[in-house]
Amino acid sequence: MKWKEWIFAMASCTLVACQMGNNQSKKMEEGMNANLAMKCEVEFDSVMQVGEGPIWDYKYNRLLWIDTQGSLMIYSPTTKENKVIKLDQMIGTVVPYLEDTVVVGLADGIYEMCLSSKKLKFIADPEGREAGNRYNDGKCDAQGRLWIGTMDKDCTPNKAAFFCVQPDGQQRKVLDSVTISNGVTWSPDGKAMYYQDTPTLQVSAFDFDGEAGTIQNRREVIRMTEELGTPDGNAMDAEGMLWVANWGGACVTRWNPATGELLQKIEVPALNVAALAFGGEDMETLFIATASLYMPDDKAGNYPQAGKLFSVKPGVKGAKCNYWKLGNQQ
Repeated sequence: MKWKEWIFAMASCTLVACQMGNNQSKKMEEGMNANLAMKCEVEFDSVMQVGEGPIWDYKYNRLLWIDTQGSLMIYSPTTKENKVIKLDQMIGTVVPYLEDTVVVGLADGIYEMCLSSKKLKFIADPEGREAGNRYNDGKCDAQGRLWIGTMDKDCTPNKAAFFCVQPDGQQRKVLDSVTISNGVTWSPDGKAMYYQDTPTLQVSAFDFDGEAGTIQNRREVIRMTEELGTPDGNAMDAEGMLWVANWGGACVTRWNPATGELLQKIEVPALNVAALAFGGEDMETLFIATASLYMPDDKAGNYPQAGKLFSVKPGVKGAKCNYWKLGNQQ
């Protein structure tokens, strides 16, 4: 079974087993009907295979993002220039560090990468190559640690894991039995970390200890419905509300993680919405990365703009990103 078919099958099974109460369903329906007039626009008019991982590098006013099939990109909203750095393997994430150096999660490990020379400096491979997985989504916490997960190329259930990598290269596994590790972000006060294993349809919250770098007390805070697809990337806004990219749902959604209430839905002209990030000089623009791959044949014709980078101003500012090693305090 192909991975996309497996995801949809898992979603259907999970929904049957975990039906929501009438009150919660009603709230979600009301939320989905809100703000439907708000439309996103094409930000960069070029089609990616799997656009992913946007993150606003606010120190240098640029959007770092990727095509998982082997490209790291640097986009300037001011000039509309998108610099593409071709890689010889798949890439799962990029996080900012210095002006000419970023951190990337590649298929075979985590590296510092020099943007001008493309040279790689190995940091860690906490899972090891014997697992047969590749690194996927990841973000840094406020202390400069990288939290990053993995996935199997065939999305084998419960084969992957989630890790924490220290600035000095020390590493540890924090979750196992993961299928597709995605969406890492923190509450504005840093006391909660949000995370999703995509096929479960859930967004989880953990109590986060920034000093110790530990997570505990996992609980489900959001559960998707079938029409919303599955949760891929996520982002936090300045009001502490969680934004989710809805793979298979042609939309992005805003949630209250304290109540599980759907607050806002913005339609996207791409079925598979992979990731999102607030950015721009005022942090008021929501950048949305999408995929042109993995669409059912009967739906491909409905989404001719799939794979493009979109943007919208949803009326709220986003939280700023964190840097690897704190960006050397720059």
